Amino acid sequence: MQAPSPPPTQVRNPLHGLTLETIVTALVDHYGWADLGQRIPLRCFTSDPSIASSLKFLRKTPWARDKVEGLYLFMQRELRRGRG
Repeated sequence: MQAPSPPPTQVRNPLHGLTLETIVTALVDHYGWADLGQRIPLRCFTSDPSIASSLKFLRKTPWARDKVEGLYLFMQRELRRGRG
C-alpha cells in the first residue's frame, strides 16, 4: 500500500498561506478605511468599518473577497515597484 501523496504546493499562488484577516489588515494599514471604501465600495468598509465585520461579510461573499484579494495583489505589485 502506498503512502498518500502530499497535497500539491501552490508555489505560484501569491496568496498562499495568507489569511483573509492578514489581507484586510494590510489593506487598512496601507489605504485606511476611507480610501479602501472608495476603491472597493462595500458597506463593511464605508459604514462603521471594523476588521471583524469586514471578515464576516467577505467570508460569505466570494465576489467581494475576489475584489479584496485583487486589490491586495495590486498593492503588493505597487509596493515592489516603489510606488507605494
